[in-house]
Amino acid sequence: MVEVITLGTGGPLPSPDRAGPATLVRSGARSFLVDAGRGVQLRLSAAFGSVTALDAVLLTHLHSDHICDLNDLITTRWIMAFGPSPLTIYGPVGTASLVDRTMAMLADDIGYRIAHHDDLTEGPIVNVIEVTSGVIVDDGEVRIIAAPTDHAPASPSVGYRFEIDGAVIAVAGDTIPCDGLDLLVDGADCYVQTVVREALIRPLGLPRFLDVLDYHSSTVTAAQTAARGGVKHLIFTHPVPAPQPGTEGEWLAEAAEHFAGPVELAVDLFTWSN
Repeated sequence: MVEVITLGTGGPLPSPDRAGPATLVRSGARSFLVDAGRGVQLRLSAAFGSVTALDAVLLTHLHSDHICDLNDLITTRWIMAFGPSPLTIYGPVGTASLVDRTMAMLADDIGYRIAHHDDLTEGPIVNVIEVTSGVIVDDGEVRIIAAPTDHAPASPSVGYRFEIDGAVIAVAGDTIPCDGLDLLVDGADCYVQTVVREALIRPLGLPRFLDVLDYHSSTVTAAQTAARGGVKHLIFTHPVPAPQPGTEGEWLAEAAEHFAGPVELAVDLFTWSN
């Protein structure tokens, strides 16, 4: 059985109910985490998962809300594994430099722990693989394809297509419709897309809010992408602005005008399974 768990469904603005962007794709003993937003470790624990069990972390882009707890994953993997346990991180070009800076930030903590624990003789081991497009994992059980997306000027950005246990899962991150996104979602059983709601943002008239319309899919364009790709199930995450209680149906109604399949406006720890 394949599970897709929206660990965190929030955006850049802190929310009492929504952790930062993070999606877990899990099947049996295999698990992959897409993005590492605010509170990801807490939500991972709530989903009965552990960073020590992750096959890999995959980053879609380097905006702060998608990576701000990456350091927590690196540290916890290191101190909880009780033995060498390299953490593999895939991400767009720039990820290696980001991890280098993160490790430099953690240098004091690493030094304290090595000085205190005799069984810790070296710091965290992190293997970074920068990706642009094509097959990045194919081990006979799991096939993962990366494709470029369009979130400029947060560029480059990528999305991921998982082919695992007979299911196809597309996790796109922040992007507007583009050729790479169409490749990822083609025939997908489940398509996870961050969205904004233009009808709520445009009336505000504030330039900084209006700017988010330029580089995010909306409820409408995400639904159109899903319909064009023959997707079976569409999941909205990272809704901006955060939906007010009782308005969830409005988000879904906008999508229903363009996509005939089931749509979910995900909350933290929502689980889709196949």
